[in-house]
Amino acid sequence: MAFEFHLPDIGEGVVEGEIVAWKVAEGDVVALDQPIVEIMTDKATVEIPSPRAGRIAKINYAAGQICPVGQVLLVIDDGSGGAAVAAPVAHGHAGSNGNGNCHKAPAHAAVPAVAAPRAAAPAAAVEVVDATPRAPGERVLATPATRRLARQMGIEIGRVPATGKHGRVTTDDVKRYGVGGGAPAASSPAAAAAPARSFAPVAIAAGGEEERIPFRGMRKRIADNMTRSKFTATHFTYVEEVDMTDLVAVRERARARAAERGVKLTYLPFIIKAVVSGLKKWPALNASLDEATQEIVRKKYYHLGIAAQGPNGLAVSVLRDADKRSIFDLAREIDRLGEAVRTGTATREELTGSTFTITSLGKLGGVLATPIINFPEVGIVGIHKMEERPAVRNGQIVARWLMNVSISLDHRLVDGWDGAMFLQDVKALLEDPTTMFMEMV
Repeated sequence: MAFEFHLPDIGEGVVEGEIVAWKVAEGDVVALDQPIVEIMTDKATVEIPSPRAGRIAKINYAAGQICPVGQVLLVIDDGSGGAAVAAPVAHGHAGSNGNGNCHKAPAHAAVPAVAAPRAAAPAAAVEVVDATPRAPGERVLATPATRRLARQMGIEIGRVPATGKHGRVTTDDVKRYGVGGGAPAASSPAAAAAPARSFAPVAIAAGGEEERIPFRGMRKRIADNMTRSKFTATHFTYVEEVDMTDLVAVRERARARAAERGVKLTYLPFIIKAVVSGLKKWPALNASLDEATQEIVRKKYYHLGIAAQGPNGLAVSVLRDADKRSIFDLAREIDRLGEAVRTGTATREELTGSTFTITSLGKLGGVLATPIINFPEVGIVGIHKMEERPAVRNGQIVARWLMNVSISLDHRLVDGWDGAMFLQDVKALLEDPTTMFMEMV
């Protein structure tokens, strides 16, 4: 019997995955739970085992292609019968959504073996379609590309009737709604905030010896996320100089005690504590915008993202419940997460769910940078190089350990005053560690 394996819902909100590498080929015999494919979703790569023992009869997506959740990823002949194998799904181009008409079925619906392609509606006509009703507050199923198109057209995606499989809003649905079911993009404030950008491809002429690397995988994910953040959030940056001299002394005294406990103590745990304290005082910064419901979501938990360089590019590991951890506990967790990122073993759980992000290049931190927000968060703090520099104190020029700290914020949700006051509070705690310890819970 031919068993059709549909790509499962790997994590909350995941609607598609990129095939990184196949570990089997058509015709191979596989055992139950044998690893068969690596799939990338968001910033995590997961290994999927075989759900059946048998022979690989058909692989529907090649390495580098995108498979929507719920679509037939491959077909396994388990030898138990003679049922015909369903016709394979047409391959999408690398980096595309294939036919894009599939999502994991809800509990009450069966997933058909093959998704029938839906013809696109003419742009100049409004087609009467069979739309799936959506209950108030129900989560909208749509791919990131469809959501981006809705924002560019100034359309609230929750209002768009869904005609895709299992109630998913398709790109055609958004276009159709924009023509006949909603206000024109030019009349919407959202459209003005997120103008459509359709740039023609630029051909790169060869001028000598060169190497061409497929633009996909982690590098493509990073590019997509950064572009989305840059052209969705309205960035502004504020910078302060922080005198770290007293904290340098505190950390130096604590290093021996930390080493006795097997802890590598850096300045980052102290910075995290100061940032959490500031977020509690200025809750608008520990928030995100739910674009589907048009609600500002202020988080009352503090999962700090720590941006670090991994083998495949920049990754943001998540330090959960940072407000409930001690300095030594934070140091241990930072070290553990950093090692997972460096070795490429970080799980999806460890790379998602942050509420606010800190980015630092350590000793290579430079003088100043304007970090890009880790969307859909509304703020990111950049930590720059700390060095001994001359400073004026009480009319005297003295040597002090100084460091620049920058913060980028989404001006749609955070006013400049709030962002500046937040960073002033962080600065005050770092410059006076005694006060920081008094505020700890």
